Amino acid sequence: MSGTSQKYRNFVAEPMGDKPVTDLAGIGETLGGRLIEAGFDKAYTVLGQYLVLKKDEELFKEWMKDTCNASSKQASDCYNCLNDWCEEFL
Repeated sequence: MSGTSQKYRNFVAEPMGDKPVTDLAGIGETLGGRLIEAGFDKAYTVLGQYLVLKKDEELFKEWMKDTCNASSKQASDCYNCLNDWCEEFL
């Protein structure tokens, strides 16, 4: 696993279910609020965008920056979280 935060480990350790978008690594209250305003209120909706972008790291990071003004680190943390979750559960 490429992430090390407790939030990351918690997310990747179990099925996603209806977790809020703020449970994703790299997404705090501010970015979470921006994502919710853009229609991405649950972690699975962000996963859907990740899959629509064919798991492409650069495209996903650009989408994160454009959609919620994520920093490179925040976008990377979220990408790694979703990527590793997919490796575990898909």
